[in-house]
Amino acid sequence: MLKFLLRRFVQFVFTLFCVATIIFFALRVLPGDPVEFKYVNEGGVISAEQLQAQRERFGYDRPLAQQYVSWIGGLTQLDLGTSIWSENPVSEEIGVRFGITIQLAVLALVIGLLFAIPLGVIGALTRGTWIDQVVRVLTVTGQSVPSFWLAMLILMALLLTLGWIPSIEAVQFQQQPWEYIGQIFFPALAVGWRLSSVNARLLRSSLIEVLSQDYVRTAHAKGVAPSRVVWRHALSNALLPTVTVIGIEFAGLLGGLVVTEQVFNINGIGRLLVQAISFNDLTLIQGLVMLFALIYVSVSFVVDLVQALLDPRIRVQ
Repeated sequence: MLKFLLRRFVQFVFTLFCVATIIFFALRVLPGDPVEFKYVNEGGVISAEQLQAQRERFGYDRPLAQQYVSWIGGLTQLDLGTSIWSENPVSEEIGVRFGITIQLAVLALVIGLLFAIPLGVIGALTRGTWIDQVVRVLTVTGQSVPSFWLAMLILMALLLTLGWIPSIEAVQFQQQPWEYIGQIFFPALAVGWRLSSVNARLLRSSLIEVLSQDYVRTAHAKGVAPSRVVWRHALSNALLPTVTVIGIEFAGLLGGLVVTEQVFNINGIGRLLVQAISFNDLTLIQGLVMLFALIYVSVSFVVDLVQALLDPRIRVQ
């Protein structure tokens, strides 16, 4: 196990280093000066001397190699730099918004699993029946409907039936718990429904394949209760591919909630990325990309550990 952890740690560091290098040079290829964009955008006036002074202030007057070394050196000290637009540390800008996004993503994942596992199991156990057809229609519909469109439908339904929509202003759980829950629950429902549809279909197919294996038929022949065969023996193996997809989709949720956050006016990480791109804030974009890379690599590591817990063969290897 120690050798496995050491190997994964080396891969972890190397992956983040490659991402940092690629995103740094890829952004520098793009046309435009971010400092000039800030001060000259929307008809602003600034002299050439003042513009040069601001470039020196943010370090954009230095050679590209020096900027790169400074960027990598800052990462080793957990310093993501300073946002050009807000002039605040990037870590501070991310920290203010990361909490709401992680809560939204976790709740969407929980909702997705609460729907996905029962639907997948029911579809596999009732294969070919009208119940299975209903499950397939529900899951295909969930995959076909975009999350942002479902979010708008939810808002319209709340407005027409209850005459109420979640607050568009940020609220704290300690001060307004019910308003906070409403603000988080409905966007999580919109995202979680699609997540459940994808995983329910995958779990159904995987469980149907597992139920046809020899060890499952042997368990039935020995008189093991059908429910025990499904939940104790078959489901753990059927969940292996589902766990991988859940991990990848959860990591993607943290950076893929852009439109949903826009619809519900949630000031999260996805919305911050849109703002950083519109402001041409290279430093903030770099910090957000590194955050997404860190999340993906970390979730991948956790998925490997969960798979080892579910499948003894992986632990032996």
